[in-house]
Amino acid sequence: MAEKQLETGVDIELENPADFTSPEVLYQDLIRSIRKYHPSDDISQIEKAYKIAREAHKDQKRKSGEPYIIHPLCVAIILADLELDKETIIAGILHDVVEDTIMTLDEVEKEFGAEVALLVDGVTKLTQLSWSMDKVEIQAENLRKMFLAMAKDIRVILIKLADRLHNMRTLQYMKPEKQKEKARETMDIYAPIAHRLGISKIKVELDDLSLKYLKPEVYYDLAEKISLRKDAREAFVQSIVDEVSAHIREAGIEARVDGRVKHFFSIYKKMVNQDKTLDQIYDLFAVRIIVETVKDCYAALGVIHELYKPIPGRFKDYIAMPKPNMYQSLHTTLIGSTGQPFEIQIRTYEMHRTAEYGIAAHWKYKESGSGKIAAGDEAAKLSWLRQILEWQREADNSKEFLNMVKGDLDLFSDSVYCFTPTGDVKNLPSGSTPIDFAYSIHSAVGNKMVGARVNGKLVNIDYVIQNGDRIEIITSQNSKGPSRDWLSLVKSTQARNKINQWFKTELKEDNITKGKEMIDRYCKAKGINYPEINKPEFQEKVMARYAFKDWDSVLASIGHGGLKEGQVINKMLDEKAKKQKKEVTDKAILDGIEEMTGKAPENKKSKSGIVVKGIHDVAVRFSRCCSPVPGDEIVGFVTRGRGISIHRTDCINIINLPSDERVRLIDAEWQQPEGEGNKERYSTEIQIYANNRIGMFVDISKVFTERQIDITSMNVRTSKQGKATIIMTFDIQGIEELNRLTDKLRQIEGVLDIERTAG
Repeated sequence: MAEKQLETGVDIELENPADFTSPEVLYQDLIRSIRKYHPSDDISQIEKAYKIAREAHKDQKRKSGEPYIIHPLCVAIILADLELDKETIIAGILHDVVEDTIMTLDEVEKEFGAEVALLVDGVTKLTQLSWSMDKVEIQAENLRKMFLAMAKDIRVILIKLADRLHNMRTLQYMKPEKQKEKARETMDIYAPIAHRLGISKIKVELDDLSLKYLKPEVYYDLAEKISLRKDAREAFVQSIVDEVSAHIREAGIEARVDGRVKHFFSIYKKMVNQDKTLDQIYDLFAVRIIVETVKDCYAALGVIHELYKPIPGRFKDYIAMPKPNMYQSLHTTLIGSTGQPFEIQIRTYEMHRTAEYGIAAHWKYKESGSGKIAAGDEAAKLSWLRQILEWQREADNSKEFLNMVKGDLDLFSDSVYCFTPTGDVKNLPSGSTPIDFAYSIHSAVGNKMVGARVNGKLVNIDYVIQNGDRIEIITSQNSKGPSRDWLSLVKSTQARNKINQWFKTELKEDNITKGKEMIDRYCKAKGINYPEINKPEFQEKVMARYAFKDWDSVLASIGHGGLKEGQVINKMLDEKAKKQKKEVTDKAILDGIEEMTGKAPENKKSKSGIVVKGIHDVAVRFSRCCSPVPGDEIVGFVTRGRGISIHRTDCINIINLPSDERVRLIDAEWQQPEGEGNKERYSTEIQIYANNRIGMFVDISKVFTERQIDITSMNVRTSKQGKATIIMTFDIQGIEELNRLTDKLRQIEGVLDIERTAG
C-alpha cells in the first residue's frame, strides 16, 4: 500500500471501492478486523446485529445496484479499522435501520440496550421536518441534532464520519448535482470535524474525495503532474529514506522511517492559500521518522539538521506546542543533495497513533478484557464542541447557526499561535486581532476590552497577530462594550458571534419595543387591523417559518433589522385568509363548481411551470420586480386585463400591498417538472457588494462561465470609498442553482455580501 500511496498520494480505495463484494465475505472481514485488537472472543451481539440488519434491509438496493446491507457492513469495517468498541460496531451495522426500515428505536433498545440505541438515534436524520423548510434549514436542524448527540456520546460522530466516508467512496453512482452537494457538505462540515478530532486517517480521504468531485479538473491535473517522473520521484524519496535510516541507526536511535507524497487536498490548500504553483510547494514530499520517546525525537532532529540544510523559518515544534486537536510532531523542511526540498516529520509511536486515530485512540480496551472504555483526555479536543453547543442556544435561527459552524470549521483557514501573559498558548485564525484574542479568553474580557499590549508594547486594536506574540488585554469596568466596527476587524467566528450576541442581549428590550412600534406604524399606514391577526395561532406560524423560539425574539429581530415587519404581517394575513377559507364549507364550493363545469375542480398546469389554484387557462407572467425562480415561495396577483403576475412572497410590492388590493392575491405554486429533461430557465437578479479591486469582474465572470450561466445584463457602481455594487441579471433553472452560485461568489476575495432584488 505504501507504493500505491507514493503513486497517487491517496489510498488506492479512492478509485476502486470494494463494489459488489458478497455481504458474507465483508462480514468475515469485519470479524477478522475486530479480533485483531479486541480482547474478547464473544461476537454473538455483532452476529445478531448483522442478521437483524440484513433482514431489515433485505429488499433494498443502493444506487450502484448492490444489496443495501453492504453499506452498513463497510461502515462497521471502517469503525473496526479505528479499533472501536463493540457497541460502536453494532451501532454502525444498525445505523440506517430506524431511518430506512420499519424497525423502531424501541426495538433496537430492547435487542441491544440503551447505549447502542443512543448511538443509532444520534446518527438518524430528523424525519418530521416541515416541507416548507428549505434544504439549508433541514441541513442545519440535522446538524443541531447530531451535535447534541455528540455532547452525550462522542462515538456518534465517529459512526457518522464512517458513514460519510463510505458514501463518498461510492459517490460515482449518484447524479452530478448530488455528488457536488454531498462533496460540499463533506468539505464544509465532516472533513473539518475529523480534523478537529485529530482523525487524519479519515480526514485525509474525505478531503481528497471532496476535491475530486468539487474540482475534478484540479484533482486530475494534480494526479497527472504528480504521476509524471514517477520513477525518479520514488527513487528520490527512497534515497532520502535510506540515507536518513542509516544516519539514525549510526546515532543509536531505534526508529521506523518511511516516505510519501502529501495528499492532494493538502497540496491544493497550500497552492490556494500561498498563491503558488505545484513547483513552488516545498513540502510535496514528506519523510516520517517514528521513534520510542520524546527525547529520541529531538535527538533525531539533531541528526537530520547535521545531515541536511534546513530552510529558515520552516521548523515547527508541535510537541512543545500541540495543535488544538492534540496533534504532536516535529516538522522541518530541508534541502536534499540534489537541491530538491522535502519535509521530515518526527514523532513517537504514541503521537503517531493519536495523529492517525485522534479521539478514537482513547477507545482502547483494558488488559482485563472487561470491554470498558478507558478514560481519555478528551477535554482539549472537545472544547470546540462545547462552543458549538453554546452557539446552538444563542443562534436566532438555523441558518445563522449553520453559518457559524461552517465559518468556524473552514478547512482553508490558516492559524497563528500566540501566548497569554502566563504562557498559555492560544490558536487563532490567521489575520486575527487582539479583539479575537480577548474573546478567545472569555466574552467578559472582550466586552470590557479598551486596549492591548503585544510583547510589552501598546498596539492598536486592529493589529494583526503574528506567530509567537505575547498578548495582554487591557480592560476597564467603565467600558461601554464592543463597537459595531469590531465586526469588520475580527477573523474568528467565536469573536464575531459573541459581539453580535452582546448587541442582541444588551439591546433586546429596546429592540422588542422598537419592533412593536414598527409593526404598529406599518399596520396603520396600510389600514390593517393588527389586533385581528395578532393571535397565538398566527404568531406560531411566523415563528415556525423563520425559526424563532418566542414572539419577543421575532419583535427583537424586526427591531434590529434582521426581519422586515412587512414579511411578518404578510405571513399573518396569509394565515388568517387560509383560516377563513377553511371556514367556508368545502361541500358548498365543490357543489357550485360541479354545477358550472360538470366536474370537480382541479389544479391546472400552465406552460410557465406554475400551478394556479382554481383557475383554468389563464395567462401567467413573472413579475420583473422580484424575478421569482423555482423553489421560491410565490403568490399570484390578479392584474387588470393582463392575467396573473407571479411574485415572491417577500417581494416589497406584495408586502406593501394595500389591504383593499390583497383580495386579488391568489395561491400559486411551482409544478413538479415532468421527467428529468426539464431545462426551463428563469430570469433573476442579484446585487453583489464588494471591495473594488483589479480582477474582481474577471473572477465573478469566471464563476458564471464555469457554470454555463448566461449573464443578460450587468450594472456596476463604485463609491469614493472603493465599495462596488454590481447588479447582475441572468437565467437559471431554480433556487438550488442560485444558492450554489451565490455560495461560490461569496468565496471570491473582496465580496462582502450578496442580495436578491426583492422589488
